[in-house]
Amino acid sequence: MEPLHIEPLETGGSPGTAWDEYVARSPHATMFHQRAWMRALEKSFPYRSYSCVAKAGGQVRGVLPLYHVRLLPVGSSLVSLPWAVYGGACADSEAVRGALYNHAQSVAKKMRVRYMELRHQTAYGEWPVKDLYVTFRKEIFADPEKNLAAIPRKQRRMVKQGDKHDLTMEIGGESLLQGFYEVYSHSVRNLGTPVFPFSWFANLLREFGDSCRILGVFKERSLVAAVMTFFFRDEIYPYYGGALRSAFQYAANDFMYWKLMCYGGELGYRVFDFGRSKQGTGAFDFKRHWGFEPTPLPYQYCLVEQRTIPDLSPKNPKLSLPIRIWQTLPVPVTQWLGPKVIKFFP
Repeated sequence: MEPLHIEPLETGGSPGTAWDEYVARSPHATMFHQRAWMRALEKSFPYRSYSCVAKAGGQVRGVLPLYHVRLLPVGSSLVSLPWAVYGGACADSEAVRGALYNHAQSVAKKMRVRYMELRHQTAYGEWPVKDLYVTFRKEIFADPEKNLAAIPRKQRRMVKQGDKHDLTMEIGGESLLQGFYEVYSHSVRNLGTPVFPFSWFANLLREFGDSCRILGVFKERSLVAAVMTFFFRDEIYPYYGGALRSAFQYAANDFMYWKLMCYGGELGYRVFDFGRSKQGTGAFDFKRHWGFEPTPLPYQYCLVEQRTIPDLSPKNPKLSLPIRIWQTLPVPVTQWLGPKVIKFFP
C-alpha cells in the first residue's frame, strides 16, 4: 500500500461525500459513523470536531469520528462518538486503524484532555476497557409469526396486551416530534436522567431524512409511548424511546417494540439492534426477556491527565443523590435545565 496520511476531515474538497462513501462500503461502519449523525451533533451541541481520515494513494482507507467535549467540574475529553452506542475507527486494516488511533492519541496529549474514549466494538491495543455496557442484536424476519415464535413465551403474552387494550400505532416524522419529546421527557425524568434539547431530535430528523422515523403509540387519541428509530443497511435501530407511567398498565413499551419489529421486518430489514444497556439494570432484563442475548461492548480509554476510567454509571454512589433529586423535579423544569447539563455527559 502507498504511504498512509492522516488528515483532518475538513481538509480537501467535498470531505463529507468521500467520508459517507467510505462508510457506505465499510463492513465495520454503523449508522453513527455517517456524517448525518456528526452534522446533527455539530448543530446541537458545543462540541468541536477533531475527526480524521486516513488516505493512501488519494483513496480513503479509514475514518475516525472524534469530538472534543467539556466535562464537569473541569477539564475535557475526546470522544468517539458522543451520544452514540458505537464509535471508534472504521478502517481497511488493523494497520490503518492503529494509525488513526495513534494520531488521535497525539491530539489528546497535545490538548491535555483528561482522557480519550473510544466506543468501538473491538478492543484495540492495551488501553483499559470498561465492561459496563452490552449490546443486544438479533435477526428479524418478514413474517410476523416467525418473529413471534422467536420471542420467549412469557414475552409473547406481553406483546399481545396492547391489542387487548386497543392501542394503535402511527409512523411519522416531524408531525410526531413534539408529542415524542413530551413523552420522552417524562420517561427520562423518571429515570433521573437529564433530557436532551428539543433541537437534537429535530436536527436528527432533518439530517437523516427518511432514514429516521418516529413510531408513536396511542391510547384512544393520546400519545402514550414513542420511539425514534434509525434505519441503516439491513438494520433497524430503535434508539430514543419512552412511555408514560400511565401506559405501563397497557404494556405500551412491549406493544411499541413489537410493532416496530414487525414494521422493520416487512420492509426488508433483517437485524433489530435493541441498543446498549448497563449490566444488571431493568433495561438489560427487559431485552433478555425478548430473547436477545448480550454482547459486551469493550469501550476503551486512553488516559491522559486522568489516572482512572471515568464512572458515570447510575450505580456510582456519588450520583445516587442527584438522580433522586432529578426524579422529583417537574418535567418543564427538567426540559429547561436538562439541555444545559447533559452536554457535559456525552
